Amino acid sequence: MTRRIESHEIAGPAGRLEALLEEPLDREPWCAAVVCHPHPLHGGTLHNKVVYRLARGLRRAGLVVLRFNYRGVGRSQGEYGNLEGEIEDARAAIEWLRARHPGLPYALAGFSFGARVITRLACETAGARFLLAAGFPTSMGGAEYLERCATPKVFVQSTHDQYGPRAEMEAAFAGWAAPKRIIWIEAADHFFAGGLEALEERVAAVAAEL
Repeated sequence: MTRRIESHEIAGPAGRLEALLEEPLDREPWCAAVVCHPHPLHGGTLHNKVVYRLARGLRRAGLVVLRFNYRGVGRSQGEYGNLEGEIEDARAAIEWLRARHPGLPYALAGFSFGARVITRLACETAGARFLLAAGFPTSMGGAEYLERCATPKVFVQSTHDQYGPRAEMEAAFAGWAAPKRIIWIEAADHFFAGGLEALEERVAAVAAEL
């Protein structure tokens, strides 16, 4: 797939943040999205394969996409911020992307820990067109904020996610506020092993509808 990709450094609250901006070449983007990566203390980076697939699916749907490394990851400055700091990094990334594309609505996407980051941010700060959370880790504890979150929400989950088991995820999802949607991808584990192609396809399809 053709794309235009640029490396950037974003001013973050703990120093500069390493980022990649990807724009579709076959059309003008209609929305701008930030994609957040998994846990920085467990090898998560902007190059994670699920994050890459999320970004590619969104780009196929006509979005311009920004991936970035949280503080202390790769060439990003600072140290791990215990989720709160990473939420502020994502906020800085959104502000940068919106300044770059001021005429576009914006969306948030994330995988695993990144799904926690973007759901917290989108639910606490009104304005996102939608949020797309892949591999939402119910194992990280409750997410009561989703019970009153008016942002349109799409959850994409592996059928064999060890950090967000199906029964646990469905029970939690039932209590979260509408509008919402959950998509199950047949895959072997939390990292969508054997299901990455299907993940990308479903992301591209659902984003085009939002």
